[in-house]
Amino acid sequence: MIWLYDGPLHTARLTLRLLETRDVDDVLAWMGDPAVTRYQLYEPRDREQVQAHLAKASIARSLAAPGDWTEFGLELQGRIIGIIFFKLESVDDLTGEIGWALTKRYQGHGYAFEAATAILDLAFGPMKLRRVTAELDPRNDASVALCLRLGMRQEAHFVENLRFKGEWADTGIYAILDREWAARSR
Repeated sequence: MIWLYDGPLHTARLTLRLLETRDVDDVLAWMGDPAVTRYQLYEPRDREQVQAHLAKASIARSLAAPGDWTEFGLELQGRIIGIIFFKLESVDDLTGEIGWALTKRYQGHGYAFEAATAILDLAFGPMKLRRVTAELDPRNDASVALCLRLGMRQEAHFVENLRFKGEWADTGIYAILDREWAARSR
């Protein structure tokens, strides 16, 4: 097994924990916001859709097989202000994928960077992964900037490769290797 959730992670300002069904109002604050979901693969969600998502996310506790995923809720002063998504892409190749979303009012304050740093420490530390990628809409300037701040490099820009909300859209791929993360952390 690569990783099994055994409790929350703590950063300077945040607690990263599994989402729970009681988090529905906090999660709805971004999943229902068109400005936040603009670059997500889904349209704004209603309360029922968020509840269904939380039912799945609250039991996603291990990363052992390709495609396994988990979402860490970013808890600040008792409220969930966003998530860090992490998926195990390949056990053989030791690769994972990271993503994030934050409630609008908490964007631009370094919370995503703080949480992503903790998850990359986990990925390249206890999980012993070799490579982590982020796949995003290259029009999302804030996510591109976050990838670069994390030390990730742009590896690909696929032009109109994805049918996205009724139109063709591009995809950007960013990545970092374990040795690059270790050098950055020194």
